[in-house]
Amino acid sequence: MVGFEAMVTYPGTGFLLNPVFLRAFSASLHLVLLLLLFVSWVRKRIKGGAPENCKRTRFLYYKQTFACCQGLSLLNLLLNGWSAERLVTLLDLVLRILAWGAVCVYLHTQFIGSVEPKFPFLLRVWWGFYFSISCYCLVLDIVKKHQSLRIQFLVPDIVYVTTGLFLCYSGFLGKNQVEESILREPLLNGSTSISRVESNKSKGEATVTPFSKAGFFSLLTFSWIGPLIAQGNKKTLDLEDVPQLDTSNSVVGVFPAFSNKLQCDSGGSSGVTTLKLVKALIFACWAEILLTAFLVLLNTLASYVGPYLIDTFVQYLNGRREFKNEGYLLAMAFFVAKLVECLSVRHWFFRMQQAGIRVRAVLITMIYNKGLTLSCQSKQGHSTGEIINFMSVDAERIGDFSRYMHHPWMLIVQVTLALLILYKNLGLASVAAFFATVIVMLTNVPLGKWQEKFQDKLMESKDKRMKATSEILRNMRILKLQGWEMKFLSKIVDLRKNETGWLKKYLYTSAVTTFVFWGAPAFVSVATFGTCMLLGIPLESGKILSSLSTFRILQEPIYSLPDVISMIAQTKVSLDRIASFLRLDDLPSDVIERLPKGSSDTAIEIVDGNFSWDLSSPNPTLKDINLRVCRGMRVAVCGTVGSGKSSLLSCMLGEVPKIYGILKLCGTKAYVAQSPWIQSGKIEENILFGKEMDRERYERVLDACSLKKDLEVLSFGDQTVIGERGINLSGGQKQRIQIARALYQNADIYLFDDPFSAVDAHTGTHLFKECLLGLLGSKTVIYVTHQVEFLPAADLILVMKDGRVTQAGKYNEILNSGTDFMELVGAHKKALSALNSVEAGSLSEKLSIYEDSDNIGGTSEVIEKEENKGGQNGKAEEIDGPKGKVGSRVYWKYVRTAYGGALVPFILLSEILFHLLQIGSSYWMAWASPVSDDVKPAVRGSTLIIVYVALAVGSSVCVLSTAMLLVTAGYKTATILFNKMHLCVFRAPMSFFDATPSGRILNRASTDQSTIDTNMPMQVGAFAFSLIQLLGIIAVMSQVAWQVFIVFIPVIATCIWYQQYYIPSARELSRLAGVCKAPVIQHFSETISGSMTIRSFDQESRFRDTNMKLVDGYVRPKFNIAGAMEWLCFRLDMLSSVTFAFSLVFLISVPEGVIDPGIAGLAVTYGLNLNMIQAWVIWNLCNMENKIISVERILQYTSIPSEPPLVIEENKPACSWPSHGEVDIQDLQVRYAPHMPLVLRGLTCTFLGGMKTGIVGRTGSGKSTLIQTLFRIVEPATGHITIDGTNISSIGLHDLRTRLSIIPQDPTMFEGTVRSNLDPLEEYSDEQIWEALDKCQLGDEVRRKEGKLDSAVIENGENWSMGQRQLVCLGRVLLKKSKVLVLDEATASVDTATDNLIQQALRQHFVNSTVITIAHRITSVLDSDKVLLLDHGLIEEYDTTTRLLENKSSSFAKLVAEYTVRSNSNLENAGDI
Repeated sequence: MVGFEAMVTYPGTGFLLNPVFLRAFSASLHLVLLLLLFVSWVRKRIKGGAPENCKRTRFLYYKQTFACCQGLSLLNLLLNGWSAERLVTLLDLVLRILAWGAVCVYLHTQFIGSVEPKFPFLLRVWWGFYFSISCYCLVLDIVKKHQSLRIQFLVPDIVYVTTGLFLCYSGFLGKNQVEESILREPLLNGSTSISRVESNKSKGEATVTPFSKAGFFSLLTFSWIGPLIAQGNKKTLDLEDVPQLDTSNSVVGVFPAFSNKLQCDSGGSSGVTTLKLVKALIFACWAEILLTAFLVLLNTLASYVGPYLIDTFVQYLNGRREFKNEGYLLAMAFFVAKLVECLSVRHWFFRMQQAGIRVRAVLITMIYNKGLTLSCQSKQGHSTGEIINFMSVDAERIGDFSRYMHHPWMLIVQVTLALLILYKNLGLASVAAFFATVIVMLTNVPLGKWQEKFQDKLMESKDKRMKATSEILRNMRILKLQGWEMKFLSKIVDLRKNETGWLKKYLYTSAVTTFVFWGAPAFVSVATFGTCMLLGIPLESGKILSSLSTFRILQEPIYSLPDVISMIAQTKVSLDRIASFLRLDDLPSDVIERLPKGSSDTAIEIVDGNFSWDLSSPNPTLKDINLRVCRGMRVAVCGTVGSGKSSLLSCMLGEVPKIYGILKLCGTKAYVAQSPWIQSGKIEENILFGKEMDRERYERVLDACSLKKDLEVLSFGDQTVIGERGINLSGGQKQRIQIARALYQNADIYLFDDPFSAVDAHTGTHLFKECLLGLLGSKTVIYVTHQVEFLPAADLILVMKDGRVTQAGKYNEILNSGTDFMELVGAHKKALSALNSVEAGSLSEKLSIYEDSDNIGGTSEVIEKEENKGGQNGKAEEIDGPKGKVGSRVYWKYVRTAYGGALVPFILLSEILFHLLQIGSSYWMAWASPVSDDVKPAVRGSTLIIVYVALAVGSSVCVLSTAMLLVTAGYKTATILFNKMHLCVFRAPMSFFDATPSGRILNRASTDQSTIDTNMPMQVGAFAFSLIQLLGIIAVMSQVAWQVFIVFIPVIATCIWYQQYYIPSARELSRLAGVCKAPVIQHFSETISGSMTIRSFDQESRFRDTNMKLVDGYVRPKFNIAGAMEWLCFRLDMLSSVTFAFSLVFLISVPEGVIDPGIAGLAVTYGLNLNMIQAWVIWNLCNMENKIISVERILQYTSIPSEPPLVIEENKPACSWPSHGEVDIQDLQVRYAPHMPLVLRGLTCTFLGGMKTGIVGRTGSGKSTLIQTLFRIVEPATGHITIDGTNISSIGLHDLRTRLSIIPQDPTMFEGTVRSNLDPLEEYSDEQIWEALDKCQLGDEVRRKEGKLDSAVIENGENWSMGQRQLVCLGRVLLKKSKVLVLDEATASVDTATDNLIQQALRQHFVNSTVITIAHRITSVLDSDKVLLLDHGLIEEYDTTTRLLENKSSSFAKLVAEYTVRSNSNLENAGDI
């Protein structure tokens, strides 16, 4: 400055500082520019336009540059009217207007067609000159001021410099973006144009995020996300609009390095510890961690510039000037520090969110991969629901922790800087501030420990609830049939009560923590100022304001400290849980010794094999197995229920841990499970299962599996989308699809676990002939079967009992060599003896008539429910929840849920009082303390402190009441919404569960409920809190200088516009993140349940890749949400910084003595926080909009249409109803949805009380639909059913379903005990339960178990065999002793001997009951009094069994004939095999 001033007096240089010279020089330059532009335009006109086939160029920042030039022209026009200067000034302004207007026209007309790589050389040179002149003028106006600086010169100078800088940047550093003009290309390139248009359709899929290639300026200002936000403002964003992640951010690129690091550190999964997991996670994002550490340090230093300079600023306003232009330098220092603070905090937040997204993705992938390799024993300890919680809650929490990662060390830096500033201002009193801060922090130690403990317990109880919820949703059909849903709902409510006990403790501890730390700044300042009074340190307003500003900045990290400690506690719990899960035992890899394909004639060999599902059990599952299967052999495995047949197949797959022995396997394998496992997706995808399409083989497989007829009926054939777990397929269709999947694989070894039990007799024969004897004639096939008629075709039969192979050999060899096989065959022959009345001579004739029928595979009545409700291709609805803006109704409902909203006014009042008292205490200190030593204080020191303490205590009480009221309202709201949603879900009709993947319901019950439990009340409170705080700051600033409103009003308007511009994109991105999360959970849930099938086909790597794609699909919206949030906050920060700068300049420009320096300093103190609070308000608003989606999604499920009432009091049937059990059906018509075709088309018949009725028919004839209508799972379209004269539609569902009994097709057991499975409603004594167990042949089995009736049943009853589960279902109905009993293919999963036992038990104990039987085994219905034969929803035959068998042309007689011929011929021909 001194040098510059000296230049003024230097001879010959004075004219350089003359304003007239500067104006003339500027006018000349603008005139030259005008002339050059005119010459350039004329030259172009003479040469002609741009070539026709040129590339269209759009320069980066073209729009901004154009707007900049336009703005300068308008500004000069305004100045022209404002100025009263001399002629030269007016001439300069006029030429500026014309020149910048000409530049605008030039850019718009001449420049768009340019093919140059940059802006024209002329413009770039001119912009350089313009920037230099503008800087010179600004410096001159600041330095050479003889009187006070006039604002009309300063404002244009600042604008000129800023625009000049931008124009230089865009001119010299901006690049162009080439867009081929499709219309201008030659016609020969038409194909290229079309392909380009095609490629644009899936731009989100094809394009990579602009972030990966963005320039420095774009990264700095987050402009790279601008196009997506703009698009979201024009239309509702879909997933295809969201660009793909680049390799450094996608899980595909990051996971391999993370996995390798973890493996190297741990030496295998068993060595994974929490510390090693943390090291691997840090390794995955070390670059972001280092960069953000630097940004955090920069931000911390910049944030303390303001408090450091406030005392100097107050002294400046009081008249103490150190040097000339000190005020402007102070303002510049404040402004630059604020800019640095804004930039660093925005990039810190974004980069940490980026790291969090990456961490979340690799953890989800790691958990998925682990779930795919878990041993069965490990899986028993962790249900699907628990593992889903690891992914949806724990991985999310660890990802969220990234935002808090730097807080612990940042807090130390901030406290140190604060103490240094306090020491500068208050001397030794800063020691008191230090001790007060330490006391506050130590208070948090026990609170933090309690929070960790409560969080741990909360997660444990949530796991239990989710485990139970997952199991209940999977078996909802059974619960509704039995009338148990309300009992199981009460079980969920009890689990939730336990969870909310810990939730309440956690929330109230959080409230106390909030009170401690909002009261902390007041406590620290009271201690500090009190010490000053005791030590006699003078308190001046400047020093007090500097200290208060320091306390306020220190308040932010201290306020966030409870959150940080809470997050550390929660994250540690989550890391421990995930690490312990990753340490679980995998399937042992040494069970199978794999031989190279074709290297041996032996396909499978087991020598002295002993295997056990539970290695700690003294009794192995399989004992002393010795077996050699040659290539091409057919091996049948048979035995009674629970003999170890399925375990033998599992051991060949390597699923059962080996105790000792040798197991060799040569060749690829395919497996068909007893319970069908079907993926949601197209039928074709399920059959191909990752293989390339071979159309010829595909068609052969469809023929062999009788699937062609089924596919023909479906609107979209094999492109029809199957619902979750094959929900829209019948049991037989699911079984045939999974057989087709195995056949298509063309493996060497096939393992079939009783696949023929779920299909009718004819289809079973067809499958056996076409698949096992036909397509697989040359393959090695091992099949478990209960149907004796399929045994003679085997080269080797293994008879199993108690885990041992008791007999082995060909059919005739073992028939006479032992009792076990004789028992099985004897039971089968006994069943066949009922057919002796049928003449053998007519059998072949009947069979031939039957074979001519083209009804081999009809469609299921259930598949006709095809999820066409959702629209095309039978696809289920893809978007989970409503789109568009969250309505105010949702906020209103949320706020009014607890106590009708009565607590809301009190919460707002407490918050307002808190801020008034806070501002009042600061105002009091600034007003009552002197500006300097020589000014007399307004009040005595003791009065000053007493009033301040009173105000501080008052504000602390307000914080406590706010926190407590918020927590109370939030807890009550969460409880009410949970109960409402679960009641509505449990009372929903079965069609809701058929159409809704369980992943969606689980997502609401876990993630959304978790948000409402812990986040939502704090989020709503934080928004109100920050808004009131912002209004307080505006009030303080405007009280000092109302002129701030000149800038503040347009800035606020711009902020609101930005927020409105941003919200549509942010909302849809947030919804997309929710929508894309459900497929990740659903895919994982499917993988866990089908892991054995996946491993048997060696498809693990394909499923891992699919999971990675789904995870990337989920993190894509998340990444862009983070970018969009920072895009908005950056712009809001810049705008608030401009407001702050304006207020500083105004305060400096005001003449001395007009404003009280202390109060002006107070305004600056609050102004320092303006950008942070303003951004906090908008951030809280946006975050609240994102979080409220969870409320909206749960409210959506509180309005699901309900089933009819459970009990109708005025129509309650008598206790003895039904007394006879007569079922009368009149003109019954049933469809699954109003737009669907009729499935039952006018049935009229009567099932007499006490009679046994068998229902038979092809797959898809309407058998299961009739039973569902009887239980009112489906309501009739017309017609009615009466039982003992009572119309079942007129009574409550609970009254109906609890009076009927059913043994369903899929035997279901729930996690719990044997007692809870037989008697979930706790209505019977132990003696009655034991009696029922003995009747169903399970008494001895249960007595052998250690816990007897209290012995454990694991998830899905997987520690019981399928046949044993079916017997438990029989035990339930024996306990219930209903007058109407339905058997829905109840004996499909048991051997013939057990089937005979079940039939005998039913005949003995249900002698006076009406028994309705749907059966695939003809023998199951032969002893029925009557048989009903359905065909395509109509009654084809209904008569007594004897009459139908006597009528040789009856369809039932043909069915019996075929079964008898097949069975007899197989047994007779056994000797030839």
